[in-house]
Amino acid sequence: MSCIEFNGRSLATDEEGYLENMEEWTPEVAELMATMEGCDLSENHWEVITFLREYYTEYEIAPAIRVLTKAIGTKLGREKGSTQYLYELYPLGPARQACKYAGLPKPTGCI
Repeated sequence: MSCIEFNGRSLATDEEGYLENMEEWTPEVAELMATMEGCDLSENHWEVITFLREYYTEYEIAPAIRVLTKAIGTKLGREKGSTQYLYELYPLGPARQACKYAGLPKPTGCI
């Protein structure tokens, strides 16, 4: 088990950096995780993170990329529901990277 240090606490993560306990997630933790991967979170990043957290609350699953693009396109508009747009925000894999920053488990179907 790995961990990240945040505000004097150790937050347990799996070997890929996903939080073991989703309850420990905060926006500040997301910022730290992004910074550790060289990413500055913009308003557009947060829009996707917020969407994913709402999606998870409703469906209790982190969506794979196909489901993510379709659901975002439906809710936020076609231009934001494209794979190209999401890869520009999350070049390491939109579903995987955004779910990690959102404090969610690794999406099903991700390698």
